[in-house]
Amino acid sequence: MSDPFYIEEPQNTAVSETAPAPYLTQLNSPQREAVETLDGPVLVLAGAGTGKTRVLTTRLAHLLRLGKARPYQVLSVTFTNRAAREMRERVGHLVGGPAEAIWLGTFHALGARILRRHAELVGLRNNFTILDADDQVRLLKQLIEAENLDDKRWPARVLMGVIQRWKDRALTPDKVSAADAGDMAGGKLVELYRDYQERLKTLNAADFGDLLLHNLTIFAENPSVLEEYQDRFRYVLVDEYQDTNVSQYLWLRLLAQKHRNIACVGDDDQSIYAWRGAEVGNILRFEEDFPGAKIVRLEQNYRSTGPILGAASGLITKNEGRLGKTLWTEAKGGDRVAIRGVWDGEEEARVVSDRIENIQNKGNDGAPVSLNQIAILVRAGFQTREFEERFLTLGIPYRVVGGPRFYERQELRDALAYLRIIQQPDDDLAFERIVNKPKRGIGNTTIKMLHVTARASGTSLYRAAAELVRTDELRPSTRSSLGGVISDFERWRALNGDGRDGLSHSELAEMVLDESGYTEMLMNDKAPEAPGRLENLKELIVAIDEFENLAGFLEHVSLVMENTEAAGSDLVNIMTLHSAKGLEFDTVFLPGWEEGLFPHQRNMDENGLAGLEEERRLAYVGLTRAKREATILFAANRRVHGQWQSSIPSRFVDELPPEFVDMDSEQGVYAGESSAFGSGRSLGYGGGGYGSGGYGAGRVRAPGRDTESTLIHAEPQGFSMGERVFHQKFGYGHITAIADNKLSISFDKAGDKKVLDSFVVAADAV
Repeated sequence: MSDPFYIEEPQNTAVSETAPAPYLTQLNSPQREAVETLDGPVLVLAGAGTGKTRVLTTRLAHLLRLGKARPYQVLSVTFTNRAAREMRERVGHLVGGPAEAIWLGTFHALGARILRRHAELVGLRNNFTILDADDQVRLLKQLIEAENLDDKRWPARVLMGVIQRWKDRALTPDKVSAADAGDMAGGKLVELYRDYQERLKTLNAADFGDLLLHNLTIFAENPSVLEEYQDRFRYVLVDEYQDTNVSQYLWLRLLAQKHRNIACVGDDDQSIYAWRGAEVGNILRFEEDFPGAKIVRLEQNYRSTGPILGAASGLITKNEGRLGKTLWTEAKGGDRVAIRGVWDGEEEARVVSDRIENIQNKGNDGAPVSLNQIAILVRAGFQTREFEERFLTLGIPYRVVGGPRFYERQELRDALAYLRIIQQPDDDLAFERIVNKPKRGIGNTTIKMLHVTARASGTSLYRAAAELVRTDELRPSTRSSLGGVISDFERWRALNGDGRDGLSHSELAEMVLDESGYTEMLMNDKAPEAPGRLENLKELIVAIDEFENLAGFLEHVSLVMENTEAAGSDLVNIMTLHSAKGLEFDTVFLPGWEEGLFPHQRNMDENGLAGLEEERRLAYVGLTRAKREATILFAANRRVHGQWQSSIPSRFVDELPPEFVDMDSEQGVYAGESSAFGSGRSLGYGGGGYGSGGYGAGRVRAPGRDTESTLIHAEPQGFSMGERVFHQKFGYGHITAIADNKLSISFDKAGDKKVLDSFVVAADAV
């Protein structure tokens, strides 16, 4: 049978191994070792900024130039189409000709290529369709309805996420254990998964997870097919190996078993995608999977200054699950990593914006500075709001990379639509957006009737709805739902007194989100992004409270939304740490280094030590994005759900080697000494400092308030394990761990929290 993917290459591509290879002279010794070790399994541990892309492309070009394999006998796997294109172009330049015959692409692209050749072996035809995420959810929703399951309790998008995670782990329906399935979808999720797969076959379709899962099935059930590809691929190269999931890992291991000429390039210290299926264990056990493997460490960094590398390397050594390497550079000089403690998030944004303006005015070491070379890397999406507000006030142009700007996020547009209708009921766009969100059984037919009624009477959708609910035009259930919406808005509008009747506009907004069911909808959403959406809504409440009334806030948002990004402009970059991987900037700001925010409490609660180590790897990634200047910030206080809460610096701040960091203190903000850093390293606020009395004696003023805060109310005192204590916010609990003046407390109602000893008193003293 002819192979449409087989391209015959001429035999005269090989050159003598002694022939000069000018590209080799551009490599340092470890890089050259990684390129020239062509036979046998090789793991290249490539630290941040050590030239891994150059090594990967040069290795591929080198084995082709030496004639070790024809292009079609090489399998080269990347994670993005962009990386695949870049690699193909570089290889073509190095070998002096096109590199089209190489099997080079993403896991999905290569998996689809194999599957189209053997589709009939898994019940498909070779012209099968690859469904996108929306089509997958629609198909599963049909099956959920056929099973008479409550799609509000078990949303199709949530269940599809579980199924895709099973596929990432190479679990077909018959391999999913009872423990894995649990009671999802009333115990019917495995059955739904099986029906979903059968329905895909009927439609002659596959989803992205199937592209490798079907490959694995074909290889397992058809040894001759597996042998064909094992014979063909004499050399296998893999980029970003630390990000592979179980299916990708098994697929690679099967294909490389015969020749064992597999070279994986990756960095165990940059494995930060466990939430989407990546298994750091894949890279950690490489030597077990391929006995006799050669390990090459790329440690010379060409990106960052010595102090930045020293701080990042010192931090990551605290992780136990790593193979180990230490980044270094030949470059001399460079400023130490700055650590700034601030009072609250507003001051954090002010400090960063002041520094950016200073850089703009004075340049960096006398050189002009591009805003494109400045980045603010946050742990959670809600952190962008205060920076965006500050930049708009000062006129500093910015972009939010990898996602919408704060007020452009879907959940915020929805919340704003509710508030717009309270302020102005004739806002048809806002009303149509949320009249059935959360779902209330108000469908398209009802919306069309509202439009007809509104046009006929020359009024708005809201007023048309108020008319219709007083008639018998609608079905009783729809009339009841729509009437409830109108009644809610009338009640909320009556309460919109901007605090004159005891209810502030921020409290009203919180009430609206709760009583509308919107908050509950997100709380019941099991999608990975749902917790972040809830955090954004909490940040919205904080933002509203900064304005005198609801009208002023909505006008502010409208003006903010008008400030659109100009293509090709010079803009400060704001993004999450996850989005920053693979990028680099002259100047990097790392705000929010506080316990619970970074490391993120949810990751630690759900994954324990593995979650903490991934958070530390994320901190390492953040630091190593900086080429010349890195600044870490943490705040003593954060507004959370409209209330001030005290914070303590992230444990990662304590773990940074003292010789590579500078504590930049401001008078009246820092004092004392920190036990974490030793003499002269202040992390405290007010009068005490963490190592010598917490926040200082007496009561302190909350940021931006004229009234005194009651959060900080006691002198620090000695406590013992198991002692019963009281905290004004969290209530009663008992101490489970003590570290200097930081207490771990199991509260009766609030659960496990970490607080300063100055925030609690003995229970018998209350």
